[in-house]
Amino acid sequence: MVTRYQELKVWQKSIDLIEQIYVIVNKFPKTETFSLVDQLKRSAVSIASNIAE
Repeated sequence: MVTRYQELKVWQKSIDLIEQIYVIVNKFPKTETFSLVDQLKRSAVSIASNIAE
């Protein structure tokens, strides 16, 4: 039985996704930092946060 959200496979995979997104967006041009990059980062973190709720 799962007693903590950190034990959920779906939450663990969402953390993996965050890490992958950060690696990818770090290769984007700096001109995208305040638009697309920020939105991608916030969206990825939102997934894990919503699962934890």
